Amino acid sequence: MLITGEFKYSLDDKGRLMIPAKMRGEIEGNILILTRGAEKCLWLFPPREWQIFSENLISSTSIYEKKGRLIRRRIISPAQEVEIDKNGRIVIPCTMREYAQLKKECYILGQGKSIEIWDDELYKEYCMEHEPEFHEAFEELGK
Repeated sequence: MLITGEFKYSLDDKGRLMIPAKMRGEIEGNILILTRGAEKCLWLFPPREWQIFSENLISSTSIYEKKGRLIRRRIISPAQEVEIDKNGRIVIPCTMREYAQLKKECYILGQGKSIEIWDDELYKEYCMEHEPEFHEAFEELGK
């Protein structure tokens, strides 16, 4: 499984967003796990990938440490199942839409084993702001 691609779709009035057919073809079943991302975006995981990711996150943090509790509250706590309907859409709950500031136009980005959902304006701003860091990080990969 390798989920790739960059797509732009509109969020409808009921909070539904199309998951591109190319991405759906890489996902087993019709259930995904939706949670908050590290930036102002949302993360979608197939259940098996979520299990691996969440277990790694839980085992590398501690409820006895402030930072560990913060990370768990931000990523583990809001996680919930969403179902891909027969038209290829998921419903994004209001709290998640508010967190990611999703308005209408959204970018849907394949991340290999997961998917990111961004408000289109926030994603463009993020890309512009972090362009120098990208080049620096990319060059470091070759060392």
